[in-house]
Amino acid sequence: MAATVNLSSTPSNPISKLPSFSLNSPQKTSFSLFPNSSSFPCKPFSHSLKSQFITSSINPISDLFPPNKSGPEGDVVSSFSDDDDKPREECGVVGIFGDPEASRLCYLALHALQHRGQEGAGIVAVNNNVLQTVTGVGLVSEVFNESKLDQLPGEMAIGHVRYSTAGSSMLKNVQPFVAGYRFGSVGVAHNGNLVNYRALRAMLEDNGSIFNTSSDTEVVLHLIAISKARPFLLRIVDACEKLEGAYSMVFVTGDKLVAVRDPYGFRPLVMGRRSNGAVVFASETCALDLIEATYEREVYPGEVLVVDKKDGVQSLCLMPHPEPKQCIFEHIYFALPNSLVFGRSVYESRRVFGEILATEAPVDCDVVIAVPDSGVVAALGYAAKAGVPFQQGLIRSHYVGRTFIEPSQKIRDFGVKLKLSPVRGVLEGKRVVVVDDSIVRGTTSSKIVRLIKEAGAKEIHMRIASPPIIDSCYYGVDTPSAEELISNRMSVEEIRKFIGCDSLAFLPFDSLKKMLATDSPKFCYACFSGKYPVMPREVKVKGVGDSMDDGLNTPLASIDGHWIKGPPNFDLEKEIDPLYQESKI
Repeated sequence: MAATVNLSSTPSNPISKLPSFSLNSPQKTSFSLFPNSSSFPCKPFSHSLKSQFITSSINPISDLFPPNKSGPEGDVVSSFSDDDDKPREECGVVGIFGDPEASRLCYLALHALQHRGQEGAGIVAVNNNVLQTVTGVGLVSEVFNESKLDQLPGEMAIGHVRYSTAGSSMLKNVQPFVAGYRFGSVGVAHNGNLVNYRALRAMLEDNGSIFNTSSDTEVVLHLIAISKARPFLLRIVDACEKLEGAYSMVFVTGDKLVAVRDPYGFRPLVMGRRSNGAVVFASETCALDLIEATYEREVYPGEVLVVDKKDGVQSLCLMPHPEPKQCIFEHIYFALPNSLVFGRSVYESRRVFGEILATEAPVDCDVVIAVPDSGVVAALGYAAKAGVPFQQGLIRSHYVGRTFIEPSQKIRDFGVKLKLSPVRGVLEGKRVVVVDDSIVRGTTSSKIVRLIKEAGAKEIHMRIASPPIIDSCYYGVDTPSAEELISNRMSVEEIRKFIGCDSLAFLPFDSLKKMLATDSPKFCYACFSGKYPVMPREVKVKGVGDSMDDGLNTPLASIDGHWIKGPPNFDLEKEIDPLYQESKI
């Protein structure tokens, strides 16, 4: 466990008292994108940091029982992750500059982003050029308390919530990561997934780099450290130019906050501002709302935004970037309905998805219900368009963790029953339309259908507010392999029979694109079409972290069970060699 250091130095003056700096002054903000230029519209920075980094973490791992192992009283402890049959967003990030309560605001913003990751959280704060970290496993409210936040003074902070693989390897992979190198220290929080992580890591290890985690984010820190570019900002640019895949990241140094988004803009990242001029970056606008920051705009695909006391907010072009390919699943499932994502209302998108289903897949019914919570808005849209009442036919328990003690007498569909309770008065004797956001493996849908049948429903008609998912996501979403996806293996009629409903309809792919109108080409539909904007080659799936961190002493290439195979013509050596040669220049 890392050392905890108590600081006796007093916090610096609030940023609003600095006469030479005003973050809320429009003329201090410059924005310029040059998609076809390799030059960067910025003034040279003088960058000399003498900071060290200090880490403190909570480690509740010893308090957790591994799945399917006996607890202290001999009770069986199980995990119902198979019943939570949804794609999972890997991460949420936040960054705050210029507020004397930056870490506490960061803590609140992470609460608002908790839906993006529930298994780890962390905050890095900067005080007197020193980066201090608190990370832990669990929900934000479990990781942080008043005493922990007292260890994080300063006017600048970044934070991260994470969904990850379970197991003892989890704590060391919780972000933000902080690293010291010859010019100072840097912290990073990353949402996304790098598809060339394996090649980059092999190149770095061949040059002597030592890795502490199995996270692709650590590669970014190593690339920054070995970069020959000056100043620090251009080190970030230099590092990001070697990355392929999805990344929305926030960096912090002793005097700067930096936000970066990949050229395709796969994952969301927005910028806002508080009334005192503090600048806020977050994965979703719901985080801005909670801390009373006004939404200004997205961080554009391929953009680097730098915030410091000297120059305010500066914008640079990361690299020539193609047409955006933003993740459509943010609007289908991941984001909260009260967020604006990619400039569009998530609530409005889901409502229209439901209307399209009612128009294109109508059915005689008595009541429309939703699979809570993500199916609610689409169900409202369906019910309004169909002229059928919407009612709460399923009640969700929000107090069930990811592990539970199951009675020795097995109960069928126990995990789903813990979370969803049918309302017999709404369902009994009725023809029911059930609206859900997606079907992944089909296991949860079949159990929900059984629950509703047991409550006395006369007919059950499933309506899914997304097209069939036929392929895995490689850009920061935890999805099963293609072979596990039910729509990859079965027709709609075969899926209907498998889950046991009377009828089944998905949101038509063409109708989805038509609804998005002129924005349609800007979205990524790889999970529906198998057409990837950035070719997946080596992406890890659940398990690689556990294998590596539990002491498996073997080359990455041999961990077959934890890597998704690339295309047949993929050659790891050829991928590594150009990177290796470039590092020698």
